[in-house]
Amino acid sequence: MDVLTNHPWPGNVRELANFIERAVILSHGNELQVSTAELKASQSRVFAPASTFEQAERNVIIDALRAASGQISGRRGAAERLSLKRTTLQNKMRKLNINRAEYGS
Repeated sequence: MDVLTNHPWPGNVRELANFIERAVILSHGNELQVSTAELKASQSRVFAPASTFEQAERNVIIDALRAASGQISGRRGAAERLSLKRTTLQNKMRKLNINRAEYGS
């Protein structure tokens, strides 16, 4: 609980809501299980404003790919994290010249 309350939440309430929603979906049983490692990793990133919409979209896709260890589809894939169809995400990645292999584990 301390990690959640002390995190700066640079994406405001929406980021917190998404984090909690993801934790609810991924938790088993009656206890909420959260991955605080994800929060600690995001604290070390510097958020610079994107210069264009295309760059902002690229940054969001890359962040989702990193969080999904390069996985595009499936239960924990980047497409699900972004609420996109797999084919839509793949088309955007092709357009933005994003190679998922660079963001896998």
